[in-house]
Amino acid sequence: MQLFVGLGNPGGKYAKNRHNIGFMALDQIASDHGFGPWKSKFQGQIAEGRLGGDKVLLLKPETFMNLSGQSVGEAMRFYKMEPGDVTVFHDELDLAPGKCRVKMGGGHAGHNGLRSIHAHIGEAYQRIRLGIGHPGRKDLVSAYVLHDFPKADDDWLNNLLWGISDGAAHLADGDTGKFQNAVALKTNPPRSSTSKPKVKKADEKASAPQEEPDTRSALQKLADKFR
Repeated sequence: MQLFVGLGNPGGKYAKNRHNIGFMALDQIASDHGFGPWKSKFQGQIAEGRLGGDKVLLLKPETFMNLSGQSVGEAMRFYKMEPGDVTVFHDELDLAPGKCRVKMGGGHAGHNGLRSIHAHIGEAYQRIRLGIGHPGRKDLVSAYVLHDFPKADDDWLNNLLWGISDGAAHLADGDTGKFQNAVALKTNPPRSSTSKPKVKKADEKASAPQEEPDTRSALQKLADKFR
């Protein structure tokens, strides 16, 4: 079994915040892949299902972001999991909006949810970093992440969530390359050309009807003129 964790804050007040994009990702996966209903357990909401051939538990901690590790640690202990069985979906200030990157291990870069998880299970877990952009100044970060996504972000946000869901089975299978490709196909779809090829002037001339040469004599032309 694998544990997919989405980070966010519980309650309707925070549901559409930038900080809650991890919750959004798990909701999309659960909906698209026929997971069971959400249930209260491990200080959070859980849903069980399968991605490809793998059994996966989705977990949305309800401890608030700064204590996310309590919920994650409890679920891991219950199922006797290792940190390598855990994948955490979280907002990432240092990525442009709509970008998605996979990272294994490493520091928490000041993210309070990751900081808490580090404290409870260590750093050897996988992260799915979901870009939300940066407000430009450190003192604006708190208000920025706790603010709803604006309507103008709907297109890239929906495409990102759909791409994550499309690639979720690859992620569970350990193929992060195919997962990233699935996300890219939604967020940066290949352009298709619908324009018709232009006809070259030379071709136009070649296809134009040609006049037959006038073989009449001068006398015949004069006679024909007065008929």
